[in-house]
Amino acid sequence: MPTAHTGATGLAARPLGHEPAAAPASPPRDRPAEHPGDGAAGHPGDQVPDLERIRASAHAGPDESATERQHAKGKLTARERIGLLLDEGSFTEIETLRRHRATGFGLEKKRPYTDGVVTGWGTVFGRTVFVYAHDFRIFGGALGEAHAQKIHKLMDLALASGAPLVSLNDGAGARIQEGVSALAGYGGIFQRNTRASGVIPQISVMLGPCAGGAAYSPALTDFVFAVRGISQMFITGPDVVQAVTGEKVTQDGLGGADVHAANSGAAHFVYDDEETCLAEVRYLLSLLPSNNRELPPAAACEDPADRGNEVLERVVPASGNQSYNIREVIEELVDDGEFMEVHAAWAPNLVCALGRLGGHVVGIVANQPAAMAGVLDIKASEKGARFVQFCDSFNIPLVTLVDVPGFLPGVDQEHEGIIRRGAKLLYAYCNATVPRISVVLRKAYGGAYIVMDSRSIGADLAYAWPTNEIAVMGAEGAANVVFRREIAAAPDAEAMRRERIEQYKRELVHPYYAAERGLIDEVISPAETRSVLVRALAMLGRKDAALPRRKHGNPPQ
Repeated sequence: MPTAHTGATGLAARPLGHEPAAAPASPPRDRPAEHPGDGAAGHPGDQVPDLERIRASAHAGPDESATERQHAKGKLTARERIGLLLDEGSFTEIETLRRHRATGFGLEKKRPYTDGVVTGWGTVFGRTVFVYAHDFRIFGGALGEAHAQKIHKLMDLALASGAPLVSLNDGAGARIQEGVSALAGYGGIFQRNTRASGVIPQISVMLGPCAGGAAYSPALTDFVFAVRGISQMFITGPDVVQAVTGEKVTQDGLGGADVHAANSGAAHFVYDDEETCLAEVRYLLSLLPSNNRELPPAAACEDPADRGNEVLERVVPASGNQSYNIREVIEELVDDGEFMEVHAAWAPNLVCALGRLGGHVVGIVANQPAAMAGVLDIKASEKGARFVQFCDSFNIPLVTLVDVPGFLPGVDQEHEGIIRRGAKLLYAYCNATVPRISVVLRKAYGGAYIVMDSRSIGADLAYAWPTNEIAVMGAEGAANVVFRREIAAAPDAEAMRRERIEQYKRELVHPYYAAERGLIDEVISPAETRSVLVRALAMLGRKDAALPRRKHGNPPQ
């Protein structure tokens, strides 16, 4: 059954402030010293039991009741989550024994190991992945100076090693007792998120609260996963909102998983439980290269490259006025019908997905006639632009399936900036240097046709089905403009209008008009679409394109 994925030992120096006991020189084995290093006599091996005891204590967390409270909320612990994300037995932890140095407000009396964040690396399907996970059982996962420095070090290692970074977020924001040191810690994370952008994949998994400035790190990463019932993200919480605006709202109503998946677009994937969520993170990582210097990992493919797609002739109606679900087209084209849709609940009039063709990863951008007739609007343009930029950053070829009637008209769209925000998608395509192939399935009208990776903005290859209608606008609207006076003066205006509509279709909107002018490379049948795409992508596999030398572009905002 085809599957659509939418939304799976460090050593430390003696802890500061501790002096070794005067006697006995070597503690009895049934009463190990409180810290490794106590007792100078003996061999190094004599201290191993102390080390193992402290490691075990750090791994166990503050106490059993804290773990029970975490489980009672339907949440896993940090280490349980890491165990689900990484290949079994592959996790290597660093700075296990790190503790904060803060004083005041009772902090000097509470110095747990790890300082509330578990950091390290392991493998996902055999490839290195770096991960950090907030431990809500310790200080509510709040970030302090030592906590932040652990994350900074891990992020630096991930960037230097050229491997993906996954953050498992379950923290209460900045540690208030540490003041500005905690805020500076977030600044260091944001700076590293930005430096790593487009260099290594960055994935944020929201598994608890994320409030205030802490929410900006997920926003700077490539993908955000969320779990219903336990994930919340907001800049100002419900209490502040009510105090300032008088609006009463719950945490889920303000910043829950579904809110960010469907309304704000801040969450790309949403799931019902942590286990499914982390399994899907693993699947996403299997589709991505480790860094921007590598190609996405290829996979063995038993789905024939030349498999016919005759079913598409029944899925897609010939009439441009009839609806259909573009996901059925994508499912038919990709290997084994499997793909992973990004932002499935946000801007549903444009579908963005990752899948494979002939064993090689591709990014698919497609208009969705089943939602708003597939028009482009502000949200769809921004959704598509970010996806195109991501694929271009990580060497993922782009396949664009076009069936677009135009941009959504309306006062709200114009006043909210459809010009500058729609231009984001145009800019992203024009700036992309990866292999780019477009296929016009049915209609492609006006500026929306140009924006959806037409030949004129740099698509390497442009194909069209025999049902395509590429024009400035639909024949009905065009006839009303071009032949307005003639229609108005005719004894039978409606008959004249129908006649002129047919004339316009015959002369300018027939399927071969664009091909005759070199704007379409080939008109193909729906049944051969998969084989044409696989062959074209194989040819473009060695594409070498360079942008003009510059510090960076200045895309529309």
